[in-house]
Amino acid sequence: MPGKARPDHPGLSADPAARRLVWLLPLIFVPAHGIAALLSGDTNAPVTLMFETLAPLIAAIACIWRALRSRGRARQGWMALGAAMLCWTAGIGSQLVEVLLTPAATGNGAVSMLLFVLYGVPLIFMLASPGGDPWRVRVVDGVLALLLGALFAVYIFSFVPLAGTQEDAGLLTLSAMFDIQNIFIAVLALVRFRASAIDRERQLFGTLAAFAGVYMLAAGYYNHFVDEGPGVAPVSLIVGLPFILLAVLALRAGDPPPAPSAGRIFERVVTAGSPLILPVGLLIISAALVPHMPVLAIAGCVAATLGHGLRAVLSQLHALGERDRLARMSHIDALTGLPNRRQFDEALRRELTRAARAGDGLALLMIDIDHFKLLNDTLGHGTGDARLCEVAGALRGCAGRATDIVARYGGEEFAAILPGASPAEALARAEAMRAAVEALALSSPAPAGRVTVSIGAARLLQIDAEAGPRLLERADGALYDSKRAGRNRVTAAWPVDEPTQTARAGSG
Repeated sequence: MPGKARPDHPGLSADPAARRLVWLLPLIFVPAHGIAALLSGDTNAPVTLMFETLAPLIAAIACIWRALRSRGRARQGWMALGAAMLCWTAGIGSQLVEVLLTPAATGNGAVSMLLFVLYGVPLIFMLASPGGDPWRVRVVDGVLALLLGALFAVYIFSFVPLAGTQEDAGLLTLSAMFDIQNIFIAVLALVRFRASAIDRERQLFGTLAAFAGVYMLAAGYYNHFVDEGPGVAPVSLIVGLPFILLAVLALRAGDPPPAPSAGRIFERVVTAGSPLILPVGLLIISAALVPHMPVLAIAGCVAATLGHGLRAVLSQLHALGERDRLARMSHIDALTGLPNRRQFDEALRRELTRAARAGDGLALLMIDIDHFKLLNDTLGHGTGDARLCEVAGALRGCAGRATDIVARYGGEEFAAILPGASPAEALARAEAMRAAVEALALSSPAPAGRVTVSIGAARLLQIDAEAGPRLLERADGALYDSKRAGRNRVTAAWPVDEPTQTARAGSG
């Protein structure tokens, strides 16, 4: 089911007045840009380029502002989107600087072309690298994204001279390459939006899909159907429109768009398959470079293969670590940190098998907090949980050997397995536990005024198929005897072949 979480922080649209202020941005910027373009009459005029630089800068500021008010994967995505806008700002800004320094310049310098290519790197990274992956894996993705951008730039400049060109063939090739980049980003953004089940991510990818779609159309029209020269400056207005749209969408942190009707399988396929975009893209660009730069093409193929392999290894190591962590969690009581009932049962079976082979017997203690229901009902479950943790710590501290196992058996009941302990050692360990809990002097509404425990001890020498249930039954019976005798005591029930059949210790 789609996630129902609201945005981390309300955006400007949380207030109706602020919502109107957001819409003032396009209402002011777009007409101002249009008037400036009409007055300049030249697409390369400094005033026109200034507005074209200001639009992506506003979008970058809006995305970074949104990132600072988000968290987790959404923050990373908005920061990547802001970085892409800064690259585009720097690219058009370099054209502005070139025109200011050399009025006759065309503005199609190598620096601006390179920055327009690099604009896609953070976008490809955020689309291809799942935000939930560990940081080491994402570093590999980042390196692959940079290599992909670098090879794409080399491929473009293998057709277009670094100093820029006005030749029809060069401009046509350059426009086609940027069309491929824009279509690629727009399609990936739409796919990620369709596959997103979390509100914050759906907002992010929905915003990117809207921007990328409008940018793809605007850039395609401008690159293919607009002839630069005097008298056509007003069409430069379309350059800023996608960025103003992005700024408005970033600032308006309202409800996310409706959840797409994509299934869970589609979501998982997209998430799992997205990282393949980077190595596959590298292989495609490398193959295209073979006729022009075979050595670089081979290096790109090697980088794609090694990068994908390294990513797979790091992902597998992370998955194994998560599996081990979950396995540990499944055996640990979340409240007290002691082994839980599942681990206790496994340990008891294991120690019974070991005791049967060694012939040295097995002792078991069953421990129960006295009057715990009264404590919970009177002081509340929060205090009850705190008492459970403190008692668990005291019991754990009394485990004398590394082989001793103290576990939470259930509720307010604990158990301790004492492999190889003699009757005297088991009785001494139980008395130490009882005294340690009493020494905590934890306040309680119980008659004694403090938290105490009752303990039942049992031990078996003859281990057979029914030894486990029989040992538990004897320890439970001894615990019941401790409760019936007044609580805060230890009762030990030994089998007939032990020196002492029944022993009691502790205060009444």
